[in-house]
Amino acid sequence: MITFNAINVPLPELDKGKVTQWIEHVAKYYGKRIDQVNYIFVDDEEILRINRQFIGHDYYTDHIGFDNSQGNVLIGDTYISLDTVRTNAELFGTSYDEELHRVIIHSILHLCGIDDHTDEERQEMEEAEDTALKMLEER
Repeated sequence: MITFNAINVPLPELDKGKVTQWIEHVAKYYGKRIDQVNYIFVDDEEILRINRQFIGHDYYTDHIGFDNSQGNVLIGDTYISLDTVRTNAELFGTSYDEELHRVIIHSILHLCGIDDHTDEERQEMEEAEDTALKMLEER
């Protein structure tokens, strides 16, 4: 099950059925199955609070994920700052919707085992994001 919730912000306008099917398709592409994945959309102040409390970082970010997956079964919570998504869309010269979809799928790719700590891993993540975004366009 995939859920979409919001704290301190309106829930973004998403085609939830299409996005849910897309996320499930991407997970399956990596040999994974979704049990429970929750997306919680927040503002910058809430993401900063979460970052300070749970990660120990004192800065804004576009998302924070908590992975409780077991083997090939995906379980996790992802907090997404819509403020930072909007800022990043402007910074990267892309649409808000495309940047939001990129962050949404980025979190699933992390649950699927793709990291982005090194330059090589970041390149792999970007390629995986691009492939996943093409899958969404094809739906």
